[in-house]
Amino acid sequence: MRLQPYLLSALVALLLIVTSCASSGQSANAQLSDTQLETKVLEIIRKNPQVILDSVQSYQRAQAQQEQQLRDKVLSQIRQEPRLLLRNSPVTGSATQKIVMAEFSDFECPYCAKAHAVVKEFMAKNQNDVTLVYKHFPLSEIHQQAEPAALAAWAASQQGKFWEYHNALFERQTDLSESFYLEQAKALNLDIDRFNRDRQSPQAKDAVKKDFELGKSLGVRGTPSFVINGVFFSGAPTINDLEGLVAQIKAGK
Repeated sequence: MRLQPYLLSALVALLLIVTSCASSGQSANAQLSDTQLETKVLEIIRKNPQVILDSVQSYQRAQAQQEQQLRDKVLSQIRQEPRLLLRNSPVTGSATQKIVMAEFSDFECPYCAKAHAVVKEFMAKNQNDVTLVYKHFPLSEIHQQAEPAALAAWAASQQGKFWEYHNALFERQTDLSESFYLEQAKALNLDIDRFNRDRQSPQAKDAVKKDFELGKSLGVRGTPSFVINGVFFSGAPTINDLEGLVAQIKAGK
């Protein structure tokens, strides 16, 4: 059993209390090496499993509460000013930007591909009322092509072709690969040298990372997830789901 660093740190205080080993103004940290300290903590865990479990659960509850408070704060700010969701992300739809729907998505996620078809139909009917903003949320741990596809889409956006590129990625999701990214860039008449520079640039990775961090702060844990004027929901929606939320927002105004 190997303790994660954050858990080891969280248990040090408990070690001091249980062992009472500090003396002459010296702490247990000063007396024990890292290896000895971890060994001691593991011994305590074996002898006091329920106490440790309660401590860890308490820590997890506190962390979850802190995350929820942050999420509520950010969502409240978005309800007050939906345009906060836009930042430098690609947008389409209504120029009024009074109803803003942010879609956190992964180009390799099959559920996102299903959601894409629904969102595309929804926006065709509601483009005069709703502003759609795309947010990158690549689940790189399970989708090998998620981040490369996101970087390629960002590069296409630098030449004004994000939505066309975005559509191609979802509609030919099973083809995602290096050759496909170049094929689509050529099909859209992009400057290939610039496209390659842009998708490999630190700016591209930073843009994707910022979207990902924003999503986490809003409670996004999987894709697709959506935020419409501060209302959060996840999963592939239906047309009725989206139109119902928009109707509620309009009624609230």
